[in-house]
Order: sequence, then C-alpha cells, then structure tokens
Amino acid sequence: MIYHDLPTPYYTFETLDAFPELIHAVFTRRGGVSPAPWDSLNLGWTVGDDKARVEENYHRVAAAIGAKREALTTTWQVHGSRILLADAKHRGGSLGKADGLITNTSGIPLLQRYADCTPILLYDPEHRAAGIAHAGWQGVVNRTAEAAVRAMTEAFGSDPARMVGAVGPAIGPCCYEVGPEVAAAIRDSQQDPDDLLRPSQRPGHAYLDLWQANARQLQDAGVGSVEVAELCTACHTDIFFSHRGDKGKSGRFGAVVMLR
Repeated sequence: MIYHDLPTPYYTFETLDAFPELIHAVFTRRGGVSPAPWDSLNLGWTVGDDKARVEENYHRVAAAIGAKREALTTTWQVHGSRILLADAKHRGGSLGKADGLITNTSGIPLLQRYADCTPILLYDPEHRAAGIAHAGWQGVVNRTAEAAVRAMTEAFGSDPARMVGAVGPAIGPCCYEVGPEVAAAIRDSQQDPDDLLRPSQRPGHAYLDLWQANARQLQDAGVGSVEVAELCTACHTDIFFSHRGDKGKSGRFGAVVMLR
C-alpha cells in the first residue's frame, strides 16, 4: 500500500492506482476533529462521539477524495453478506442494512467503516464498475467477499477473472485470538480452515487470519488479481482504530471507492 501524507491522510493500493478512472482510499484515524478515545477521524455514529464532530470528519473524508459530503453513500453494517446497488436513484446517506455496496455510476463515493474487520475493494475495468465490502469473522463465515463478487457479476456482467481485488488493513493473525465458538464456525464454513487458524496456548482458542480468509474467498470467486495490505490494525493503533487494540473504546476508520 502507498501512504499519502496529507492533512487527511489515506492509503491506496498499488494495483488499483493503475486505473486513473477509479478513486479509492483507505483512511486512517488521523486528520479529524474527534478527541480521545475517538481521536481523531472517527466515522462511527454509534460509538459515543459527538455527532457534530463525526459530521465534520465526514466532510473531511469527502473533501480528500474530491466529493461532496451529501454524495457519500454507505450502509448500516450488520456483519452479513447483503450487497446493495448504488445508482442515480439510490445514492447519498445510508441505503439500508448491508455490508457492501456496488456501482457503475460515476460520482458516487461508496463508504464502509472498520475497526478490525476487513475492508474489501473491487474494481472491474472492463465494465467500469466498483464495489466495497466489510467482513470480520462473521463476514468470512457468511462469505461476504464472494457475495460482493457475485453481486457485480449479476448486476454488471463482470467477469471475475478480469476484476481486481484488494484486502485492506484489519486485525492480523498476530493479534486476532478467537474463542472455541468462532474457531468452530470457521472450521465449519471454510475450505482448508486449518490454514487460517493457528493454535493458541489457551485450550480451544486459535489465532484467525482474516487477511487470507478474505483473500482466499476472492480467489475462490475467480478474481484474477488480489492485493493484500497485511497491515494489522491492533498492532498500529496509532494509525488505525482497533476495537481489540483500543480495548473496546474506539472509533471507526473509513474506506472509499468512487468512479470518476
């Protein structure tokens, strides 16, 4: 990933940077107005931060990508696999309960929020269509990454082999220890789950690799190119919000994709 050291800083993926018609950004916790423990670019409305400060942070995100605040389009994230279509009639604000958005309409910035879960970005250069999704362990079990690819295939005729995927910063296998119920859910829902679970010293527990779980689902869906950031949010709480790393009191950072 490439870090853009701006007043409202963000990261981009090298593979997606190859397409000038696509704007994308993975924002950090820096460059906003919120005080601790939400310092400072918190985009979470339900974490206890003042709504006026959160709104100012959204204005800063929009300005950083050259968009209008009212154009930012998001969802009420519920750790599921529903993917919504944003178009000329459905844009701006929250479109409903879902964990992903797709579009082939220019000028609609699609935004999702994160604090350890995985940002998933997709681009189809052939049909000029983009998507974004949010997937933690529940998203892995529900196969949200695959659902996003399937939604683009059904809506736009996208060929997964010609799509470019990116897996953004999320809590890494170094830090993401999960309990027996989560480990069992991963084993029951994934192919070769032992590759995704590293044993912990605590009985029944394991360290889960969200990065590779989501990357593998994109690859299983046929996505031709997948870039993985391999940046752990819990290891880098100075850069990203992390529910685990911040001990439950944290904000939410954002990722955005938009067609010019």
